[in-house]
Amino acid sequence: MLLHGDPTQLLPAREQMAFTLGFHIIIVPFGVAFTFMMLVANYRALRRGDADALLLARRWSKVSAVLFAVGAVSGTVLSFELGLLWPGLMGRFGAAYGLPFAVEGIFFFLEAIFVAIYIYGWDRMRPWPHFWSGVPVPLAGLGGTASVVAANAWMNRPGGVTLDHGRVVDVRPLEVYFNGAFWYEALHMFLAAYVVAGFVVGGVYARAMLQGRTDSYHRLGFLIGFTTAAVVIPVQIYVGDVAAREVFHHEPAKFAAIEMTTTTSTHAPEVLGGALVDGKVRYGVSIPDGASLLSGFSPSTRIRGLDAIPAAVRPADRIVTTVHLAFDVMVGTGFALLALAAWYGYLRIRRRELPTSRRFLRCASVAGVVSVISLESGWVVTEVGRQPWTVVGLLQTDQAVTRSGQVWVFFTATLLVYLAVGTVTVVVLRAMSRRWRGSGGGDADDVPYGPSAAPAGPSCAGPDESA
Repeated sequence: MLLHGDPTQLLPAREQMAFTLGFHIIIVPFGVAFTFMMLVANYRALRRGDADALLLARRWSKVSAVLFAVGAVSGTVLSFELGLLWPGLMGRFGAAYGLPFAVEGIFFFLEAIFVAIYIYGWDRMRPWPHFWSGVPVPLAGLGGTASVVAANAWMNRPGGVTLDHGRVVDVRPLEVYFNGAFWYEALHMFLAAYVVAGFVVGGVYARAMLQGRTDSYHRLGFLIGFTTAAVVIPVQIYVGDVAAREVFHHEPAKFAAIEMTTTTSTHAPEVLGGALVDGKVRYGVSIPDGASLLSGFSPSTRIRGLDAIPAAVRPADRIVTTVHLAFDVMVGTGFALLALAAWYGYLRIRRRELPTSRRFLRCASVAGVVSVISLESGWVVTEVGRQPWTVVGLLQTDQAVTRSGQVWVFFTATLLVYLAVGTVTVVVLRAMSRRWRGSGGGDADDVPYGPSAAPAGPSCAGPDESA
């Protein structure tokens, strides 16, 4: 499984980093987009006097608190892993690579502060000041996510540093943060967060509606979540197309892996599925001229193949296959979600009704899982597609990895910790859901040591404001 010449710790280090990143990235959309939907429900409650919307906002704020705590744990582990597993990266480029993470830390603390204020503020603040106290939460989540993406984008298209014999001697912070890949990667991730959070939330309430809970509370929960995702998914498809074309222009090795293009040529075919075996494409479905047309809107567009990459840094066959198939999955699931959103939009706009057919609700109930698969696939394309580089053109992965032993032991321990965290998260969220169902729609769902119960009706005001 190891590449020729790789140090013995490379495989476990890559596996651990992939696992922890894959876990953490599922949590990210809920800090960015789920909290936004929470505020949408809160705003509706205050504007329309909607008690169901207020109840949604209160309950969603508690869910966001749980997920924020989980994200804090998994994100902290990642920060330690960067130094422990990749000392070659941090020791050589830490002066530049660490900048976006320093900015991310500021946004993290802002998010933590305002999450606490918003949750504690129920029944203790006037309605509108309480609503506005929640607005910084998704904004801070956006800033933190953008900062992490900035670090990742810098690894793909490094800039803003001056090197002397391979060492950083000057750093231009704005050029590091707003590097060449930042804008399209950050926007793509930001929209993905709304797609995932929207479809997951919509899927939860679609499942509840399939089970017969079709009251206004569940219908509103579905409406807010699914509408958010349905509006964003076509924009995401467009931005993804723009991002792929940027990769074509600036990351030719990654693009060759995405398209599984082995030979530099015009009239390059689009390959669906398949695998690269001994340097040759096998088992895929080839669409003539497809890759050239999609890349440059002309069959005569020239695409650099894997043969144009120096053999010493050419990605291995299995890496190419992984990136290519992950891209196919990302695109396929994206268009499946787009079709579901179009179905939803047709029913909402043309028939002016909330979809209630069991066929649609079954599809909607699995849309959240599909969106997570799409998100993970996109992350694989971004990360694995950069191999064998950690910082493209400057630092290879086998040069960045630790030489210390026992990484497999740490990886096993990390698996156990994350398994425990994930299990506890699911158990807590399911317990909250069961308690809410048993409360009959009231506010008996408050935790014993949490904010006091809200007064009846849609107001967020405390007892002293009711007069």
